[in-house]
Amino acid sequence: MFRPKLPVMPQPTGLVTSPARVVEPTAVIQHQPAPVAPVAAPAPVSSRPTVQLTPGSVLALIGGGTAVVLVVGTVLVSMLLAVAVTAASVAVCALVIRSLISSQHRR
Repeated sequence: MFRPKLPVMPQPTGLVTSPARVVEPTAVIQHQPAPVAPVAAPAPVSSRPTVQLTPGSVLALIGGGTAVVLVVGTVLVSMLLAVAVTAASVAVCALVIRSLISSQHRR
């Protein structure tokens, strides 16, 4: 019951290794290419649609960007405030504990 069950690996059947391929050496022949006259290539046509910015869409982008900046700024300021409040409360707790310990030593 508590013994591990090992999977049984079936024995491979047929050809296991791939057949060897013969690589024949090739000769490297260098030749001078014939001079080709330069041909002016046509401008490539983009498959992406062109973005048209209207005054309304520009105002929407500016408004959306402003909203994002305000939300991110609010979140960061609130996180900084939370860290500051936590640090102040830890400092007050440390002072109280220190005063309690020092008052016990005086008695």
